[in-house]
Amino acid sequence: MTPPRDPHHEKETPMRGSKGFIGIVIGLAAGLAFGAGGVVVKPLLESGWSPGAAVFARISVAAIALIVPGLIALKFDLRPLWHARWTVLAYALIAVVGTQVAFYASIARIPVSTTLLIEYLAPVALVLVAWARQRRAPQLVVIAGSVLAIAGLYLVIGPGGDGLDVVGLLLAGVAMVGVCVYYVLGERADASVPPIALAASGFVVGAIVLGALGIIGVVPFSAEFVEVQYFGTVAPWWVPVLTVGLVSTAFAYVAGISAIRMLGTRLSSFLGLSEVIFAAIVAWFVLGEAIGPLQAAGGLLILGGIVLVRFERPRDAAAVALDIDLVPVAVDARE
Repeated sequence: MTPPRDPHHEKETPMRGSKGFIGIVIGLAAGLAFGAGGVVVKPLLESGWSPGAAVFARISVAAIALIVPGLIALKFDLRPLWHARWTVLAYALIAVVGTQVAFYASIARIPVSTTLLIEYLAPVALVLVAWARQRRAPQLVVIAGSVLAIAGLYLVIGPGGDGLDVVGLLLAGVAMVGVCVYYVLGERADASVPPIALAASGFVVGAIVLGALGIIGVVPFSAEFVEVQYFGTVAPWWVPVLTVGLVSTAFAYVAGISAIRMLGTRLSSFLGLSEVIFAAIVAWFVLGEAIGPLQAAGGLLILGGIVLVRFERPRDAAAVALDIDLVPVAVDARE
């Protein structure tokens, strides 16, 4: 007898075929936008902006840009957001504010390459958590893809071993957890909340909370409203702020959520590793930081890892359902 079809399960099962291809393209576009963000923000940090101020500026710009499109996507009905309020809150505080602030604070203490290496262990962390929860080993292609991707990540980043401290490493670990939550919540969010509405609400809540923390002095805020180096020229401070807010935040998060819903948590998290490749390419063209042979080889290994994970096949309906809930995030989109 054929079991009854479960609409909830069908909604969460990763899409295949042409939609899967579109999801990969959107995921790579998000990786490019995220990857370029570091190059855009770096001149602000070097001119005297604190990590908290830089994050507040970028998510505030993104919030302003997405409020109206988000309301239109919701048809001006805020009830779905209220039903998904815990998801929105977790997304804003952990996936948006927590990840960005922890990343910027970490690179102030340890080399950027080391922070990136720890942060982008997120796909492997998701595989390990799913393995522990399901008590079933991942498929061989997933294990092989994980090994290839992490080896490639190491070659692309080339982390140094000097100047490390415990606080910096812990902050990088916090950023990694934030990335994991970003992928999990992106897939688990109520389907009645469109990606652009989830991103917009997350930015609005995140900007309000971070702004309040800055006012009371919990998060240090400092900014220098001066001209900065920008893509080989000099520009006012607000040019990189608008760029990182519109492209590397608003567009990147909306595209990322869309890819997650099309592809599922696992594949989209490995696609996220493309951010490191794109960051290296953008730094090469903009900052003149040449890509060496090891970095090029690392990029190929990352791509190979993504391809292997793409070939994963669900063992059965139960395995697919378990794979969706990768970490114990206490949210209920329908409360």
